[in-house]
Amino acid sequence: MADVLANYRPGAAFDEMMDVDGEVRPSYRALHATLDRSSPAELKTIAESLANNYVQAGVTFDIGGVERPFPLDLVPRVIAAPEWETIEAGVAQRVRALEAFLADVYSDARVIADGVIPGQLITSSNHFHRAVWGVQPGNGVRIHVAGVDLIRTPEGDVRVLEDNVRVPSGVSYVMTNRSAMITALPDAFAAQRIRPVASYPQRLLAALRLAATPTVDNPTVVVLTPGVYNSAYFEHTLLARTMGVELVEGRDLECRRGKVFMRTTGGLQRVDVIYRRIDDEYIDPVHFRSDSMLGVPGLVNAVRTGGVVLANAIGNGVADDKLIYTYVPDLIRYYLGEQPVIANVDTWRLEEDDAREEVLDRLDELVVKPVDGSGGKGIVIGPRATKEELDALRARVTADPRGWIAQPVVQLSTVPTLIDDQLAPRHVDLRPFAVNSGDEVWVLPGGLTRVALPEGELVVNSSQGGGSKDTWVLSPPAHRPSVTLAEEEPAPVPAEPQAEEVPVRPTGAPLAARPAVLMTPKVIQRHQEEQQQQSGRAGGGDAPC
Repeated sequence: MADVLANYRPGAAFDEMMDVDGEVRPSYRALHATLDRSSPAELKTIAESLANNYVQAGVTFDIGGVERPFPLDLVPRVIAAPEWETIEAGVAQRVRALEAFLADVYSDARVIADGVIPGQLITSSNHFHRAVWGVQPGNGVRIHVAGVDLIRTPEGDVRVLEDNVRVPSGVSYVMTNRSAMITALPDAFAAQRIRPVASYPQRLLAALRLAATPTVDNPTVVVLTPGVYNSAYFEHTLLARTMGVELVEGRDLECRRGKVFMRTTGGLQRVDVIYRRIDDEYIDPVHFRSDSMLGVPGLVNAVRTGGVVLANAIGNGVADDKLIYTYVPDLIRYYLGEQPVIANVDTWRLEEDDAREEVLDRLDELVVKPVDGSGGKGIVIGPRATKEELDALRARVTADPRGWIAQPVVQLSTVPTLIDDQLAPRHVDLRPFAVNSGDEVWVLPGGLTRVALPEGELVVNSSQGGGSKDTWVLSPPAHRPSVTLAEEEPAPVPAEPQAEEVPVRPTGAPLAARPAVLMTPKVIQRHQEEQQQQSGRAGGGDAPC
């Protein structure tokens, strides 16, 4: 065994590479052999090369307003084919159930009438928006993209930690991590069959096109970003580039007669589908925050009349509410008539008197989370909290029981991670991404493995200083051969703009010529920057990564 693994000692958590007897699990044997042939100096050189490449490529993430390289650890997470089949089925099942739930709560609300979930719980959610009640999406899809966070317990079970069906972020790092790792560990790729991830942009674009109004033959799709100061701006640009569509800001769009148009050098161009990366509260100042400088006035009305399709739909956040999460297993049984493939983490609903009383007595043992929190913010891990922090938490829970849930402290599984020049166990979770076309829920084989870099840390979110790992899903024996770099590189899709004969707007520079920031006065610019950063934090869409 190489020096880098000589002192590797998994702790009490489930280790993805080593079993309790210290034997390498079958799915990791090829990777282990590669590591075993490498010296600490070689691995450190590879790690430094990865970091430098990410800096030069601009693969960054905004933390507290500071743009930083997104850490990529060189030891990937490996998932065997049979286990992935279970994860794939469980994620798809969850998306189908939540899709049915959203369609129901914004129409007949049968789920309330049948007593499956309390009506007050839905209407009291900060993300339930009456402004879109009764709106029917073009092809019936509200969740075009979903990210479902999974963890593995010390017993080895995979559990769902939370659902993200607003604007989940992180898929760009899945693609860039893969491209980087193919060049970093070519021998490991050659030794086994790893399922590719490069088809994600094409899958997403196809689903977005299908979401357009059926009367449109060649729909125009755009990606709507809050702007360059948003924490996930890198992802917005990558997705737009790899799908071959325009990346726009709110000021690049305008609503006319219930339709949405984009400014171009050739005049106004009709937009049919908007993949928005702006949270609900900023999307339309007419219906939500009136001071929003990021959204498009009148956009909700255009959605209501079918003039444009938003992906994901406004109001999806009610399904992300962590209190609603506790009912998802019931929703799967109710809407699909199936048993959940993947169970939830055990959770206390603090609005229930008995549960709240027990949790308040055990605050120092449990994890308490705000129901609309994101990015790991607001979480209190009882065993690590001070008495003052627990007293403050007790007061907040007592004042607003609806706003909190509690869970046992789960020791997330660990994966060897390069720390200095040695491999050490670090806790990880997994966010698989699903694309829903209406005909099929497709789950990207892999997903983003997030890793908590400090020893013993359980919060893996990038916004809390976490890093990432490439996720290798192994192919079954009869599947395609090992991937190559050429197969993994996303192939840009040529844009197919569909011009519509509308008058050229007499004022305002065209999209391609207008500098995004310098056009605005300094005060407006600062206001916009603040909103872009808040958009990535407040609503949770982009922040969970």
